[in-house]
Amino acid sequence: MKLQTKKLINFIFELGQLRRIKHEGWRIVGVDNPESVAEHSLRAAQIAYILAKMENYSNPEEVCSMVVFHDIEECRIGDIHKVANRYLNFKKNLAIDEQTKDLGEIGKAINNLWKQVEEKKSRAGIIAKDSDLLEAAFTAREYKEKGVPLMDLWLKNYLQFLKTETAKQILNELIKIDLIWWWKDLKEY
Repeated sequence: MKLQTKKLINFIFELGQLRRIKHEGWRIVGVDNPESVAEHSLRAAQIAYILAKMENYSNPEEVCSMVVFHDIEECRIGDIHKVANRYLNFKKNLAIDEQTKDLGEIGKAINNLWKQVEEKKSRAGIIAKDSDLLEAAFTAREYKEKGVPLMDLWLKNYLQFLKTETAKQILNELIKIDLIWWWKDLKEY
């Protein structure tokens, strides 16, 4: 069956909602204007590519693609932080299934990418999830630098969820590093 252009256009417009949806978990610790889900997804996908290469995964583009689509259900249900999520019986897979059902083979492929991240059963899915967590850790580190309380606790908490040794090493360094190092030496140019 040929994919209808209108359905694809509607899906792409729906993806644009991720620019408007904020990462809600940061509000619990006092961040008034957290990054959008789209901003998170972009850096997480970039991290995914890098992490996959560092883990010698043969297809880093696959892992990157997984992370590009890992939060698309939030177009429909919003970003629900962990405290609120405890009290809700929501079905993210229902949102994804409905979002992708009319997109033919493209929808099936997107749905499969999403499921691998959620289920964390494939090596690519594990690397993708670690990339998602690492991006949140980088954001926490940036918020720590701005004086947001409890970020040390958040950073250490991420360690227990990471699966790849590379991601653990990156997080351990991230916890210790001075954030201005990345641009400090550029002034010499």
